[in-house]
Amino acid sequence: MENTEFKDRLKSLRKNKGVSARDMSISMGQDKDVISNIENGGVMPSMPIFFSICKFLNVTPAEFFDTEANNPSKVKELTSAAKNLSNTRLDVLITLAKAQ
Repeated sequence: MENTEFKDRLKSLRKNKGVSARDMSISMGQDKDVISNIENGGVMPSMPIFFSICKFLNVTPAEFFDTEANNPSKVKELTSAAKNLSNTRLDVLITLAKAQ
């Protein structure tokens, strides 16, 4: 993943969570401009900062880089909620998911 793709993915996941770059930085215990600097392409995060980003966004590093999943934290939530559904309800859910 190139720097441009990384910053775009970060921005997308952050917006999915509904938080500003400033609030995310502060919530992570970092300087208020850390996320903005990354998203603007000025810097790449260190590994500890990257892991903090993943933790804040509730995604694994693998999910962060899986650009086919638009909102991995919501996918995890849906998967967890679906575990105890009946086959009939799962079929309905699958039908809804396939309808675009």
